[in-house]
Amino acid sequence: MLLPIIAIIAGLALLIWSTDWFIDGAAAVSRYFGMSSLLIGMVVVGFGTSLPEMVVSVISAAEGNAGIALGNAYGSNITNIALILGLTALINPLTVNSKVLRKELPVLTGCTLLAAWQVWNGIISRLDAIVLLSVFALLVGWTIWQTVRNPSDELEAEMERELASNALPLRTAVIRLLVGLTLVVISSRILVWGAVELAHLFGVSDLLIGLTIVAIGTSLPELASSIIATRKGEYDIAVGNVIGSNLFNTLAVVGLAGVIQPIDVDPSLFNRDILVMLSLTLSLFVLGFGWKGPGRINRIEGSFLLLCYFGYTTWLVRTAMM
Repeated sequence: MLLPIIAIIAGLALLIWSTDWFIDGAAAVSRYFGMSSLLIGMVVVGFGTSLPEMVVSVISAAEGNAGIALGNAYGSNITNIALILGLTALINPLTVNSKVLRKELPVLTGCTLLAAWQVWNGIISRLDAIVLLSVFALLVGWTIWQTVRNPSDELEAEMERELASNALPLRTAVIRLLVGLTLVVISSRILVWGAVELAHLFGVSDLLIGLTIVAIGTSLPELASSIIATRKGEYDIAVGNVIGSNLFNTLAVVGLAGVIQPIDVDPSLFNRDILVMLSLTLSLFVLGFGWKGPGRINRIEGSFLLLCYFGYTTWLVRTAMM
């Protein structure tokens, strides 16, 4: 029992550190090749913070642990909204000024509805997975178009300041990118092994482990970057991290896992977890869109999101003990 716990702790620690190196390196390399700050924030950083979920889910699907693959993706979405945005809003109320982000909120809601519809029939087929990846590709193209149309978006200014404060020489950036990517894969493999072994030892489903330990662990990069951004007053980056990560998890992470191997879905995933994820996504849409001005998540709403997260986690633990 001790070895799987050590593997999970070591895997998570290495995963957080290597993800940070990968994001810093990828952002700096993109900067050297002339990519705009807004596009780096929307695509490169969004991809980087979701890289742990992607690698963990791909490894899990390839090894036949579908529960961890799906639990990791959807559990991370729940964690991102309820825990991360709840905690960051408690530290400092969040204001969503970015027009690009506000346009992505209804897109995220639509993608979440698509995920719910696919899970409802009890299987994610390869065709379902191809649909998810196709939507993701279209979304990336749409995001690039939006950044071209809105070069002076508020998120652009925040990312410009963030990139300027973390400037790296090109050689250092490339080394960080490659070393970070390599260690993300290694640490994800260690984490998956530990999670599977722990699930077997305690006699719980790999879905439950994916929804809790793995989902929280792979969401730690988003948590760290969002808290740092909030303390700097870069609220659009904090919210953008969550929106981008959830879109990536819902479309690319689940899509890649489903292409590798069709996934049989536990009925509890739809009846419990998907409905929670959908409810939280709708709440984020209502709070963040800003019907008569900028969207805003205040401390009271942040506290409510945190209560939802702890209530949901308690529900999962009680389910496991029954």
